[in-house]
Amino acid sequence: MDHPHVQVEQIEAVCLIKVDDERANAFSTALIQALSEEIAMAEANEEIGAVVIAGNQKAFFAGFDLGIIGTGDREKIVEMTSAGGALIRQAYGSKIPVVAACTGHAVAAGALMLLGCDYRVGTDAQVKIGLNEVAIGLMLPRWALAISKERIATQYLQVAVVNAKLMTSDLAVDAGFLDEVVAADKVVERALEVAQGFAMDLDSKSYEKTVKAMRSSVLNEMDSGVAADRAAAGLST
Repeated sequence: MDHPHVQVEQIEAVCLIKVDDERANAFSTALIQALSEEIAMAEANEEIGAVVIAGNQKAFFAGFDLGIIGTGDREKIVEMTSAGGALIRQAYGSKIPVVAACTGHAVAAGALMLLGCDYRVGTDAQVKIGLNEVAIGLMLPRWALAISKERIATQYLQVAVVNAKLMTSDLAVDAGFLDEVVAADKVVERALEVAQGFAMDLDSKSYEKTVKAMRSSVLNEMDSGVAADRAAAGLST
């Protein structure tokens, strides 16, 4: 599925997926579907051993598209948010490692996308990272709570989720949203380096089996949460 804001490039054994809408890279249903298809194609390509997902200089990803949320159309909203949950679950359960190049802000669904990636490289710029849903009158869906509990450091879970604290890059490393921080102009380069290392050093079959064994409970909980959201909105599952 072609998308005007998504560019894909194979660099050695890594599929680099760049997203740039020249704004904050909000998740629309169409963008989510495009990213899902690109990850699936990378998994099916025997030449690819890892994926890097990169944002633009402003943001890795923002939250879900407020234009759709603002319509009040429950079916469209749940279609988008459940697709986002399925995408993050897809990344977390991927048969190949997925690395995030967090080039800017990562708020709400953008921060959840970080939680779905194996390794997350952030920028040392002044950015905000975190889950602000409670601050804007929303509640994280069940699938989002499942991955948040799994990947956010225990000592930060309450302030990150319940108190909606947005964090700087350094604090986001401590909290579990990021794994390391580098200079802004080195983020994609470093993410590619990490991904190439995964592609070279990891046995693909062992990786896939380990992901299924280690992450199955969270993946199943995310699947169940997405399905329940869709069923409650009268959407097919």
